[in-house]
Amino acid sequence: MWHMKDKIRLPIELGQAIQRARKGGRLKATDIAARSGRARNVLYRLERGEDITVASLFDILRAMDLTIGLQRLGMPTLEEVTDRFGQDDDDAS
Repeated sequence: MWHMKDKIRLPIELGQAIQRARKGGRLKATDIAARSGRARNVLYRLERGEDITVASLFDILRAMDLTIGLQRLGMPTLEEVTDRFGQDDDDAS
């Protein structure tokens, strides 16, 4: 399960995080669309990890009272790899 503090490396992960924030905050897509000045479809495309403009992304984040930050990528921890890919069930014998 992804959490807001998880590192986001893929568009779908960003979309899922935004969708969780929207649903967790009980925000309606129509309200976000109205506040952001963007069509509701733009929000849905973002939540599915599809391409939208950077301006649309920031408008939606602002409408949800969210922001994003940047950090160096670096190597994932063992916990991050396990969370992302699950346990390896192959028997190496």
